Amino acid sequence: MIIIPAVDIKNGKCVQLVQGQPGTEQVEIDNPAEVALSWQNMGAKMLHLIDLDGAFGDNQRNQEIIKSMVTELSIPIQMGGGIRSIDDATKLLQTGVERVILGTLAMENQDVVTQLSNEFGSEKIIVALDSKDGQVVVRGWTEKTQQSVPEMGKIMEDAGAGGILFTNVDYEGLLEGFNIAPLNELLKAVNIPVVYAGGVSSIDDLKILSSTEVYGVVIGSALYKGKIDFEEALNL
Repeated sequence: MIIIPAVDIKNGKCVQLVQGQPGTEQVEIDNPAEVALSWQNMGAKMLHLIDLDGAFGDNQRNQEIIKSMVTELSIPIQMGGGIRSIDDATKLLQTGVERVILGTLAMENQDVVTQLSNEFGSEKIIVALDSKDGQVVVRGWTEKTQQSVPEMGKIMEDAGAGGILFTNVDYEGLLEGFNIAPLNELLKAVNIPVVYAGGVSSIDDLKILSSTEVYGVVIGSALYKGKIDFEEALNL
């Protein structure tokens, strides 16, 4: 299981929100590129980059920051936020982003997943499955769908996705731990790698996750607030 630090960008800063809600910034740090480099220098093998402005409708604000990160980092970047078309995903992959994370776009049109996987390779295409009250949610976690996470996971695997980012929104940003059951249900349903995010707030949480077949875990607030020591997490 790999440990993947999160760098979420909003208004040109590295931030951490509570359950993705604007205005709930718990962390604000200038120069996200420097933050990303610090994680790399500490031993991170991958970076999780989210353009929150893009997710909220402005995918131009942070373009220069994103380009500088891709240029300066030697570790792979998986990136999401504001990817609303095949063209958006293509541009990111062509600029050097290792993997694109597709959310609402994939939910609304699974052919996009198939097309991008065929063109760039399935390993480049990650689908975000965000769960709230046991159902997949879209549009910035504001709208529920009719599918459960295992059902949608299998659909996306069949469409050609090379991996799944599973975020348990019920626990995201609260630093109160999480319920392992939904993750285990998803892991049983699919054969592609699954990365988990949401509520991870202690080394004990990481021990629980490492006992599963999960490929990796994204950690944000717990790292920035000192709840989890990154070196200790890597050693685990």
